[in-house]
Amino acid sequence: MPQKESVVDWNAQGTVFDVQRFAVHDGPGIRTLVFLKGCPLSCWWCQNPEGISPIPELMHFEFRCMRCGTCQEVCPQHALELTQGGVVIDRTQCTRCGVCAHYCPTTAWQMVGFTLSVKGLMQELEKDRLYYDQSGGGVTFTGGEPFMQAHFLQHALKACKELGIHIAVETSGFVPKDIFSQLAPLIDVFLYDQKLADSQQHAYFTGVPNELIKENLKALAGSGRASDVIIRIPLIPGITDTHENIEGLISFLKNDIGSVRRVDLLPFHDVGEKYVRLGKPYRMPTHESPDADHVEHIKALFENSGFTVKVGG
Repeated sequence: MPQKESVVDWNAQGTVFDVQRFAVHDGPGIRTLVFLKGCPLSCWWCQNPEGISPIPELMHFEFRCMRCGTCQEVCPQHALELTQGGVVIDRTQCTRCGVCAHYCPTTAWQMVGFTLSVKGLMQELEKDRLYYDQSGGGVTFTGGEPFMQAHFLQHALKACKELGIHIAVETSGFVPKDIFSQLAPLIDVFLYDQKLADSQQHAYFTGVPNELIKENLKALAGSGRASDVIIRIPLIPGITDTHENIEGLISFLKNDIGSVRRVDLLPFHDVGEKYVRLGKPYRMPTHESPDADHVEHIKALFENSGFTVKVGG
């Protein structure tokens, strides 16, 4: 009797910029984090700016550079110049070919983003299977915005289901409704971002309004999946941690969503150096984390409104 053909496209390919093992803050148990490139948002405080662009990028770790000039010699576009102050890159000429990263003896130049098939990803996840089984862990897809690579994500989720691997997905919620509803049944836990209650402010600080984000969350909670949702709120000084915004988020979650009760508060950490390495502007006006007492005050506001709150992911 012929075997049933798998519904998984094992050759589907995605662009990944990191795979981290033994994570314990992004879903239950011990987890493997898979970071997918590409995000429709451009948050001022983005902790993973290397995940915003959907294509591989070149990062320069200046502290590793020994000024040998190799990168300048091998660059096909002549986009690199060795100066007294170090290596200078003309990113308007750089084609991200990766030749400099290949030949750099100290890995001062690195390509961020690589192609991975569903089959290759499952081979990586299987290496940690024992930890998943013993801890109740699994894989967490994050980014970037995982849903931006919908085809790859769909088949990766299906493959995880076939292999019995628990799935969490961290999402901004800014996802076309048809894609979100199609993939949602394959996901065990949603780490769902909520940033700003006001749509105009949301658009100003993230590049997109929040109506679609709210609608997808309402649909998810209304489908009986509320217990599978953990709300994640980044606490950004002067932007998302204001009394007005916190009260607005509490009101929305309590009155419009109602059934979601788990909240993670994520205090801001400065990652400005990442932007320097990518040659991108950093728009954050502050580099300080929120005051610990202020974080506890916000935690108490959520708890007094009936939410179960955790500081940190």
